[in-house]
This record gives sequence, C-alpha cells and structure tokens, in this order.
Amino acid sequence: MLTGELRSQIDRVWMAIYTGGISNPLEVIEQLTYLLFLRRLDDLHTLEENKSQRIKKPMERRVFPEGKDPKKRPYEDLRWSRFKHFAAAEMYTVVGEHAFPFLRTLGGDDSTYAQHMEGARFTIPTPALLAKVVDLLDKVPMADRDTKGDLYEYMLGKIATAGQNGQFRTPRHIIQLMVELVAPSPSDVICDPACGTAGFLVAAGEYLREHHEEIFRDPKLKRHFNEKAFHGFDFDRTMLRIGSMNMLLHGVEQPDIRYRDSLAQDSAGEEERYTLVLANPPFAGSLDQESVAKNLQQVVKTKKTELLFLALFLRLLKTGGRAAVIVPDGVLFGSSTAHKALRKMLVEEQKLDAVVSLPSGVFKPYAGVSTAILFFTKTNSGGTDRVWFYDVHADGRSLDDKRTELLPEEKLGAVPKVALSEAEHAKNNLPDVLKRWGERSGKETKRKRTEQSFCVPKADIAAQGYDLSLNRYKEVVQAEATHRTPTEILTGLEALEKEIQKGMAELRGMLG
Repeated sequence: MLTGELRSQIDRVWMAIYTGGISNPLEVIEQLTYLLFLRRLDDLHTLEENKSQRIKKPMERRVFPEGKDPKKRPYEDLRWSRFKHFAAAEMYTVVGEHAFPFLRTLGGDDSTYAQHMEGARFTIPTPALLAKVVDLLDKVPMADRDTKGDLYEYMLGKIATAGQNGQFRTPRHIIQLMVELVAPSPSDVICDPACGTAGFLVAAGEYLREHHEEIFRDPKLKRHFNEKAFHGFDFDRTMLRIGSMNMLLHGVEQPDIRYRDSLAQDSAGEEERYTLVLANPPFAGSLDQESVAKNLQQVVKTKKTELLFLALFLRLLKTGGRAAVIVPDGVLFGSSTAHKALRKMLVEEQKLDAVVSLPSGVFKPYAGVSTAILFFTKTNSGGTDRVWFYDVHADGRSLDDKRTELLPEEKLGAVPKVALSEAEHAKNNLPDVLKRWGERSGKETKRKRTEQSFCVPKADIAAQGYDLSLNRYKEVVQAEATHRTPTEILTGLEALEKEIQKGMAELRGMLG
C-alpha cells in the first residue's frame, strides 16, 4: 500500500501539472506513463549491463545504443539514471528533444509497450515541473511490484471525468468482486475486448499471484502468465498506452494489449480463442449498421452496442469458456426482438449462471445508469437449470456523486481483511455476494424470493419471456404494513414522496 506521504507527493505533483497547463487528466496520466517507461528502459539496460559484467561477455541487447542520437546527444544521456541528475533546464532539453524522439523509434521492439509509444508527445510545460515529477517518480521503489502498481492505480483513480463513446472507469472493488467470483485459473486465456486502462486484466493477474503461487515455480506456467494469458483491445491509443503500462507495473511482462475496434472489425483469428472474458463494455447507444462486423449481425441483428458486445463475447469464447460482464439494466428486460433473442440464447443455448443486480449509484460520478453483472458459460448446448439472482443494496460507499467510504478500508471490497458484522453488511454486501455464490448449488436453492438472493428455475424464466430483471421474480413481504400505526404509515408515505420529488428533480437536471 502507498504511504500517506507518497500519496500527498503525488497529489502535489498532479496539481502542479494540472495548474501548469495540462487540464486533461488523461494527458497527465499519459505524460507520467512516458516517464515511467523511460525509467523502465533504464532498469532493463542496467540489468543487461550487470549480466554482461557477471558473465564477462559483451551485452546481448542494448536498450540504449552506443554512440549519439541524430541530434548529436550521447544515447547514454537519455537514460533515467543520468538525466535525473541534470539541472532542470538541461533535463528538459534531453527529455523533450532527445528521449521522446527515441521513444518513437522503439516500435520495432517486440513489446506492446514500445509499439504504443510510437505517438509519444512531450507536453509537460516547464523545466521546473519536469524536475519535480522526475524527483517524485525516482523515489518510488520500482523493484517493488505492489508499490509501483498501487502508485499507478492511485493516479488512475484521479481520472474523474467520463471518456467518450460511453467509456467510464469501472470501480476497483466491483472489478475485484467479478474476478473473485469467476476465480481465474493458471491456464486461463483471459480477454477484455474493451479494456481501457486494463483494470480487469490487472485484477485477474493479482488474483493469480495470490492464489496460484505455483505459476512462478513452473517455467511453462510463468511464460503463459507473462505472454499468453492476458489480452485486451481498445480503439483509444491513449488507453492502450496506459493499459500496457498498468500491466507492466503490475508485473506482467508481455500482455497482448492492442488496437482494435471490437465491434467494427471481423473477429477472424479471435473466434473461440479465450477461456474467460471479463468486461464492462461501453454503452454508447447505437452504431451505424454498416460499420458493425457481419459475423456479429449473424448472432443478433441489432445496432445496440450492449447487445453486440454480448454477441462478441459468445464469439470470442471457447466452448466451456466463462464470462463475467457488466450490462445496463435494459439488456435484462428490453422488449425489442434483439433483446429477447439474445436473452433466450443465453438461457436456452448457453448456461446462464447468475445475475447480480448493482445499485444505480455504483458508477457515479461518471453515470447514474442502473446495471447488473451477467455470469454465463458458453456451451452451445444449453445447461441452464436455474439462475442465481443477488440484489446488491450497498457496495461499501455512498451512492451519491461523492462515493464516500462508509466503512474503514480494512472492511471494504469483496474480500475485506476484517470480517463484517450484520450491521456492517448493510453497508457492504460484496463479501456476502461472494459467500452465497459458493453456495448457489446448495443452500441458495432453498432461499425464498423475499430474500436478498435466490434461485429461479429456467422454466419460470421462459414463462416470463426470458426477462432477467431481478424485480420480475423478487417477492415483497406485505404483512409488515398491517402492524404499523397510522402515524408510521403517514411518515413512510411522506418519506416516499420526498424520494419521488428528489428523483424527479434529478431527472429534470439530466434533461437540462
């Protein structure tokens, strides 16, 4: 975990960059990513030097060539360990006029990081600010995977504005919940077709580190982890750079993070390649039908991105592969032919495992959209006997724009360090989701539909036109009202009226 001192240093540098003229948080992250990559290159070069000295042979691979760059600056000066000692003005010249052009020449390198650096632009406005940033990053122990990973995650958390095309950052604790529920294995081939900053892939990697230490004792498994286990696509090149660096700083050497408009390109070569899909795809409304890949139209004829992504997931998964994906509530109950056809396909042709309903404030301040997590297994031969539903009321944070933590840090997330009391469960349902998930073939089948979780047989779902909204099946206890006094009933009605008025005010605000 980051110390309070390091957090405050990052806050100061972030504010300095922000007030220094870079007002876009993504651009701030991008500039820091470039600098972290330069430091990483220097570390790799140093490792090669040490190896060369140890075996008393010439260096097999020089990251920084011998001699001078096209502007007559020695390549050695472009190394982090050298320019960090330069005066601010000289450092600014070396980084802006020499190091960044050097980064753009690394595209021939096999690493995805090098490929994504081709468009590197240096935009830090002043020498003093660059010196301050370099000083901060130099204090981060880069050999410590947890520290540098936490540093980057902390900086990513500062992206407080939604992206375009429906992008917004998935909260880390929701990602953790989804990863814990699907429990990736060392042999899984994991894909996020709308990866953004690679949060799902990072979390899957951290889960494997924690639960499968044998990966790093077995050369074959270790190579699979570093080169073949993680795959992410995005059509935003800034996100590709950030996502690649996020994976690198979390200890994955060669993830497959590449440019791809998942819905617009034919998925030839990608079909039935992955064993696990984790995603929160953008809900951008509709696309031009002409731009949508034809093989997706064969699965479901629609222009709705949320439905097209579900069709894509089914295409990408191998038979037996699993998916945990976030969808807007409209997918669960939409009445169009495409909505119904896709839900029927999940229930009748695949194995729909669960629907976890999330509270509408989970994605604030980015969006107030109501969402759910779908869990399914690709079988192409059915297998749905019953579907497990869980109604999440609280995720450990307030459901307003501030998203204030309601419990101490050690009691947050899906796997808190300290067990929760019953009162605390009311503020954080996520550990209970994980506990009940493990019992969904046992105790959960006996729960009543008045409870927070329950199972619904496939026949009941088919009878409801394959509606997957939890409220379609949840039963409400009505008996309580008969024991209330008239005053209590009136008070309850007044509170309900206030909630309705508040909701109407918010709706009017959204509509302008």
